[in-house]
Amino acid sequence: MGTVATDELDELERSHPNGMSVHEIVAACAANGDRLTEATFRKYVQLGLLPRSVRVGKKGKHSGSQGLYPASIVRQVQRLRKLMAQGFTIDEIQSRSLVMGSEVGALAREIERVIAQLERAPQTADSLVKRELEEARRLSTALIEKLRASERRLNLQARMERAAV
Repeated sequence: MGTVATDELDELERSHPNGMSVHEIVAACAANGDRLTEATFRKYVQLGLLPRSVRVGKKGKHSGSQGLYPASIVRQVQRLRKLMAQGFTIDEIQSRSLVMGSEVGALAREIERVIAQLERAPQTADSLVKRELEEARRLSTALIEKLRASERRLNLQARMERAAV
């Protein structure tokens, strides 16, 4: 099972801000040695292990639409595959929400993107706005740390329960 480095995942997400097609996701996984078929990917979506796509219309008359997934889904596939390699069943992963780490990471990146966008606004020169954004960044960091700690605790409990069986 191949894994994509964190900096490669960051770049992949930056280069696909509007999302990725199933073909692009499968190709990104294959480029790093992780064999993922479209059928397997779609099964993970059907089982609720991965988010559903958003339908986006193609340009041109009568061109139809395409399903796009957030680029962070490659991280989720990687995490899901890691859990399965550790011996967790799909039922265990579903029931214990063991794939939340990717969601927390996606939330952290999205919050950072929003704060950075607000910081680029011309009105940010106002010292009150600067302080508010600094406070927002501090609070978001604390929130993400708490969510990650909770996720680690839940995962540890799941592993302990699994070991006891």
